[in-house]
Amino acid sequence: MKQSRTHNCGELRLANAGQKVTIVGWLENIREVGSNFAFCVVRDFYGTTQVVIENEQMMKVIKPITKESTISVTGTVRERESKNTKIPTGEIEVVPEKIEVLGKCMHSQLPFEINKSRDADENVRLKYRYLDLRNPAVKCNIILRCQVVAELRRLMTEKGFLEITTPILTASSPEGARDYLVPARNHPGKFYALPQAPQQFKQLLMTSGFDKYFQIAPCFRDEDARADRTPGEFYQMDMEMAFATQEDVLSTLEEVLVPVFEKFGKYRRISQAPFRHIPFREAMERYGSDKPDLRIDLEISDITAEVQGCGFGPFEGSTVKAVVVHDFTQARKWIDKLLADVEVQTGNKACWVKVDENGMLTGGVSKFLQGCAPALTEKLGLKPGSFVCMAAGKKAAAQKTAGVIRTLLGKRVPGHFDEEQYALCWIVDFPMYEMGEESGQLEFCHNPFSMPQGGMQALLDAEGDTEKLLAVHADQYDLVVNGYESASGAVRNHDPEIMVKAFQMVGLGEEDVKSKFPAMYNAFTYGAPPHAGAAPGVDRLIMLLTGEESIREVITFPMNKNAQDLMMDAPTTVSQKQLDDVHIAINIRES
Repeated sequence: MKQSRTHNCGELRLANAGQKVTIVGWLENIREVGSNFAFCVVRDFYGTTQVVIENEQMMKVIKPITKESTISVTGTVRERESKNTKIPTGEIEVVPEKIEVLGKCMHSQLPFEINKSRDADENVRLKYRYLDLRNPAVKCNIILRCQVVAELRRLMTEKGFLEITTPILTASSPEGARDYLVPARNHPGKFYALPQAPQQFKQLLMTSGFDKYFQIAPCFRDEDARADRTPGEFYQMDMEMAFATQEDVLSTLEEVLVPVFEKFGKYRRISQAPFRHIPFREAMERYGSDKPDLRIDLEISDITAEVQGCGFGPFEGSTVKAVVVHDFTQARKWIDKLLADVEVQTGNKACWVKVDENGMLTGGVSKFLQGCAPALTEKLGLKPGSFVCMAAGKKAAAQKTAGVIRTLLGKRVPGHFDEEQYALCWIVDFPMYEMGEESGQLEFCHNPFSMPQGGMQALLDAEGDTEKLLAVHADQYDLVVNGYESASGAVRNHDPEIMVKAFQMVGLGEEDVKSKFPAMYNAFTYGAPPHAGAAPGVDRLIMLLTGEESIREVITFPMNKNAQDLMMDAPTTVSQKQLDDVHIAINIRES
């Protein structure tokens, strides 16, 4: 079948002058200069081409056509008198002899100007996403996404990984978020779940004798949106390796991701492999986060011992953390804004002092710290012009609050934030267990399928002692890029006896393990290989490569912050017959 065009709107050049051509696309703009003279811009996927109307006949054809209608233009290419060096086709124009409307835009008023759609309200953009995507600035992110996914596939395949797709309809599994449930028509009262991740299936593949697996996997989690997390669904490059160690996985991902960042990244500088390894507890102490942004050169200091007994109530009996900035020149209003933002983000208050030109502590809570000044000066390296921002409370709260202080100071005080780079590191040695914030009970910290460091013996040595259990490390690891968790993985617990013991520590017995993970537990009893894997988030990876601040900018058809697809009007109600077919009754409780 012959295409309806001879050239696309991005390929005509001066060498085509004199040729008769046909181009097709959207009528982006019409600028009338006289009664029978106008400039038109036709846009397709590949670019734009200028069309010049020079006679009454063509003016009668073009004038009634609404912007964003699709048209076909047949005419002769000629050199432009006034060239546009900003676009590839800027040296030529097309003089038409025939213009045909292929698809009429029936709206004289658009929801937004196409080339300025990014300035429109986000919900309006999402409702008319098919128009938003016509904007080349929006479309380029989706094109980059396709290129990155293709490159990931190429690199993983070259390393001997097989791309294997795993089921979408599966069993509900405790992965840490709410499941999306699908009623089973032929099994009244029972439900499938959409997979939060292909976790169990990829481990079963290793047990089945496959050596290296990956897929660009859709994952479904009913969780709230953030700037770096879309609600509902997301994609990850899921991978697993049999007979593998932690270092096998980390080195493989380094060899795959560094070339991707180098080829597609917005910034030219990137951490080179091997990436720095930071133990979880060290990350919390030095950066106040297990997702440290290493583009910031500030670190956190513990001043608990130095300030005890100073008389300032919030410090007494608390862990106290401090972040220091030298050569500080900001005004009191700036400091007040910093403290307010810290409290909004953490729910905790921060306090501060400065060092004046005489080396004395001044401002903020300085009246309480005069007796501590020598110890603080030595511990923090204080000098005239130093600014100290502090957080106090229980250890975890003080760490996290200080982490927010570090980030805000680093990004707001000039000279401490090297933005033009990708700073990557591995966070390793995560705790196997933690105390649940809501339950107050011992829970898995990161991933229940991880192997505890030290295996069975580590669990036996800590059994019955909560403090010892909280000190057990797991072979878990996260890849952090510029302050974002970008991949998560672990050496898996492939031994059913160790798995049962690990779950016993959180109050689940052998029967619970068998009922929650029947396929995996049974498979492991038939001789499972040691295996390990990880899953970089594709959406978040693209967000980092493009430098976008919202993950929705790199997803073709994203939901809004309330998990609504405004374009398709989802979620929506369904008919009573549809509900009856799957044995569902609606009982909405009033809140």
